[in-house]
Amino acid sequence: MGMVLAKKRQSTVFQTKKPAIDVQVFKFGGAAVKDPAAIRNVATILKNYASESLLIVVSAMGKTTNALEKIVAAHAQQNGEAPLLLEALKTAHYQAMGELFPADHEVFDQVNDTFVEIEWVLDEEPHDNYDYMYDQIVSVGELVSSKIVGAYLTQEGLPTQWLDARDVVQTNELYREAWVNWPETEARFQKNAAPMLEKPGFVITQGFIGSTIENFTTTLGRDGSDYSAAIFSFCGKAQGMTIWKDAPGVFSADPRFFPGAALLEKMSYEEAIAMTYYGAKIIHLKTVGPLQDRNIPLRVKSFLEPSGEGTLISAENPDTYPALVAVEANQALLKISNLDYSFVNEQHLELVFKTISDLRMQLTFLQNTPMHFLISVFDQENKVNQFVEQVQSTLKVEVATGLELLNVRHADAAMIAELCKNRSIYAELSAGATTQLLTKLEL
Repeated sequence: MGMVLAKKRQSTVFQTKKPAIDVQVFKFGGAAVKDPAAIRNVATILKNYASESLLIVVSAMGKTTNALEKIVAAHAQQNGEAPLLLEALKTAHYQAMGELFPADHEVFDQVNDTFVEIEWVLDEEPHDNYDYMYDQIVSVGELVSSKIVGAYLTQEGLPTQWLDARDVVQTNELYREAWVNWPETEARFQKNAAPMLEKPGFVITQGFIGSTIENFTTTLGRDGSDYSAAIFSFCGKAQGMTIWKDAPGVFSADPRFFPGAALLEKMSYEEAIAMTYYGAKIIHLKTVGPLQDRNIPLRVKSFLEPSGEGTLISAENPDTYPALVAVEANQALLKISNLDYSFVNEQHLELVFKTISDLRMQLTFLQNTPMHFLISVFDQENKVNQFVEQVQSTLKVEVATGLELLNVRHADAAMIAELCKNRSIYAELSAGATTQLLTKLEL
């Protein structure tokens, strides 16, 4: 095994106090803080909430996470590109700060010191555990952006304290997809976050990241900042949570592909959970559950049109919904059968699910028939071929790739027929209000 890449962080512990404030949690994603103009816009929005107790969760700036992923890959390959890629990323951040701050502002040193954490990793041989190495590098994007945005808010007359999310969100050691230790995270929130929220001004922290019990950095999965905001909302018993997007709210379908999609004024927790489970990208999959548990309303609003009402997600269930459509692209269908043509039994399913778990494949569809077990997964990183290799001595696997999974709720037969026009259907499953169809567009 390679050398340990990152030193254990020293966890910060503040004086314990029980919060007696009504906190709101705001989350701004990468598009909301992508450049100086966007950061100025965030400050303009937040000036309307200057008298409130806000905990602000931010993502990395723009496409920073993608750039950091390239650094991880380059370091793993030892192709010499990692330092160059890091230097380019640092330069982009320094240029942005140059437009926001005077040259002698302390934030330059703070950001430089944060990027040093990546340089420490690059000074060592690549770690055998790629996912561990990934988390130590990619997490820096959120740390840097939160320092920049927090410093700018303070400069603009909105005093903002900086909170390291790793001092609150404790997780297991499943790097890149860490699971939250809820009791310990709640206790850490009371120790580290609550006293800061009792002071005037805002508190800013990072989405996407946490730490193990030994204080090694973890991440919660791509696009996990929504989930982070829900974790902070749950622990702080927030009065409400708002996700600020570049869209005016939640639509019945992606308006880029379905021009007639309707903007939803309200959704129930259950409907939002169902839609995110079936592939809607507006909210991270794990976000709504913690909010529902404590009846915390969630509003999805636009940072481009902040006066709009957006979509409210709460315990209230509207009487009717339009047809809701979510599409998962890049799907592979695996048609699994027994080599001796008998039934696929429980032992076979155990092998299938263990292999899926070991390969960390993303399962999107499953259907059991007397002779076949059908599943679809995201077709990525050669995992489908690895799956076939690992089970082929026991099971026969037929693979179809290049598919899309259409997940449709509250639709009638006529609409489903319209959606499937010019498509071949490989598998179909209906349960309650939901119909799932694995399809391929015929050109």
